Amino acid sequence: MGGEGNGIWRKAYQEVSNTKPLFLTIYATVLVGILFSSFYVFSAVYSASESSSLSSTAWLSSPPSSLSHVDQSLNFSHQATPAVGSITSTPRPPNSLQVKSIWEVPPHNSKMPPIKKFRLTKQLVEQRVKDNVIIVTFGNYAFMDFILTWVKHLTDLGLSNLLVGAMDTKLLEALYWKGVPVFDMGSRMSTADVGWGSPTFHKMGREKVILIDAILPFGYELLMCDTDMVWLKNPLPYLARYPDADVLTSSDQVVPTVVDDRLDIWQEVGAAYNIGIFHWRPTESSIKLAKEWKDILLADDKIWDQNGFNDIVRRQLGPAVEGDNGLVYAFDGNLKLGILPASIFCSGHTYFVQAMYQQLRLEPYAVHTTFQYAGTEGKRHRLREAMVFYDPPDYYDAPGGFLSFKPSIPKSLLLDGEHNLESHFSLVNYQIKQIRSALAIASLLNRVLVMPPLWCRLDRLWFPHPGVLKGTMTRQPFICPLDHVFEVNVMLKQLPEEEFGPGIGIREYSFLDNPSLPKQVKDSWLDVELCQEGTQDCSSSNNTSPSGVLRFPNHSNEYMFKTIFSSFKDIKVIQFSSMQDAFLGFTDKKREEKFRNRVKRYVGIWCCVENHTPGHIYYDLYWDEKPDWKAMPPETPEQDHPPW
Repeated sequence: MGGEGNGIWRKAYQEVSNTKPLFLTIYATVLVGILFSSFYVFSAVYSASESSSLSSTAWLSSPPSSLSHVDQSLNFSHQATPAVGSITSTPRPPNSLQVKSIWEVPPHNSKMPPIKKFRLTKQLVEQRVKDNVIIVTFGNYAFMDFILTWVKHLTDLGLSNLLVGAMDTKLLEALYWKGVPVFDMGSRMSTADVGWGSPTFHKMGREKVILIDAILPFGYELLMCDTDMVWLKNPLPYLARYPDADVLTSSDQVVPTVVDDRLDIWQEVGAAYNIGIFHWRPTESSIKLAKEWKDILLADDKIWDQNGFNDIVRRQLGPAVEGDNGLVYAFDGNLKLGILPASIFCSGHTYFVQAMYQQLRLEPYAVHTTFQYAGTEGKRHRLREAMVFYDPPDYYDAPGGFLSFKPSIPKSLLLDGEHNLESHFSLVNYQIKQIRSALAIASLLNRVLVMPPLWCRLDRLWFPHPGVLKGTMTRQPFICPLDHVFEVNVMLKQLPEEEFGPGIGIREYSFLDNPSLPKQVKDSWLDVELCQEGTQDCSSSNNTSPSGVLRFPNHSNEYMFKTIFSSFKDIKVIQFSSMQDAFLGFTDKKREEKFRNRVKRYVGIWCCVENHTPGHIYYDLYWDEKPDWKAMPPETPEQDHPPW
């Protein structure tokens, strides 16, 4: 703008110089008039901007912090260069301070502004908006690592038009000091984890609706997300393909309705619309929907937010919006609704179980950790298995090192015969017996166990089913998430050592392939090949072969493991060729008892048998010690308990 303006003034001067004196006065008068008018216009626009900004409605505001380390300056993160033509190109009022790029942390010797500076206002949202879109998530401190993962995926995709709502002061402060744009939701919520279905869980759902109702009147498009999902591809170009849509929502649909990247066919979506990922345009109909949804939830605290959304949106469903766009009239007959394809806006089932996007050769935009078990720990572990969760560096370099093994599964167990309860449990039991040995050895050597990929023949759900849901793309067998068989939350729980023995750390099966694994771990590796003692080069020795492989006798006892592997305590990764018959058992009976007490709680249930109540079947880590063990659900209420 500066260079172009200078050229205009220079050209005008040259023209004036070439004219007669009579016209010199005329040109000078005109130029002075233009200059005066320009200053007048800029002054008027600047004043209007200031007035509008200062009169913005403040939503979800909170009282000033009582913290001592506060300052009167505001230091929100912001994209470095606003897009031309976007809402952020409006001139800033004089008291609008410089904002920083995401991840640019405040100076270490600076003070945090008072909490009232973090209230949600139109001005705050305006600072982050790009192309009239704002991407928002929210949570409490228990989900800090999920939120950081969510933000990093978006910034890695080149997106900076995002905001995070903090439901507690601890999260707000933590995000501020990490350079993440954050606002205060005024919730004053607990910093602890929120269990699904709990009163606090329902409170969080209502906060989401209040937030949507607050932001939409600002006039910006809102992409609202739960924190337990990650973005894998920039979704904004996809959402822009449907400019007529008032609301685009994800769903719990597990049977594909399309095989390409079009919107799901609304007439064929029988599952619930999932409010973990949905996009709102600030139209009259969507604003009306948000307000009515909020009013219904605030009037009855027993209504689940997602059920409330489905009820009012489906109040009227149809007809289709004119044109081949996949949209449908819903809610009040005027709202234009689209259902995002479950193959690429993935649920926990279409991504982790079916791998639908892979089979259809599509690129996924997002994955939401639904259809999973073991609570928040189960969600975190699934994202780690997919290598899309960001952990701190020390997660990849545990002090005692790691233990892994290659699971050896006979082809007959994996592929032969029908896929039924018997063949499923035969396959899984074969694997958990090896995992049991690996857990014992990891405990002995004080190493973190890298879990192997776990193969299943049958899906796990919370209702009766025939093994695989009809119409889905679930392949048999398939690598199932660890939480299908193991109670991941129990495995990671701190249990009293006097009763359960020393804790055993675990990592996901993809851990050693993760790009975040540091070079010093990759380069410190020992391969261990199990062999039959007495055969060539197989003896209780710490001598490795010329290729660096240690041949170690199977059926070894506690003493042999401790003696031989003490020589390799500085090696980061020890990988066994197999765990089949690797360990005889603990010689210390008290330690054996504590170990059993711990690991027998590690396995969960398979669910659910059709036409039987209860329909679940308990996995048993020591199934092989019970000759009469069968894959059968409990026959009586007295039998309905875990195997301990």
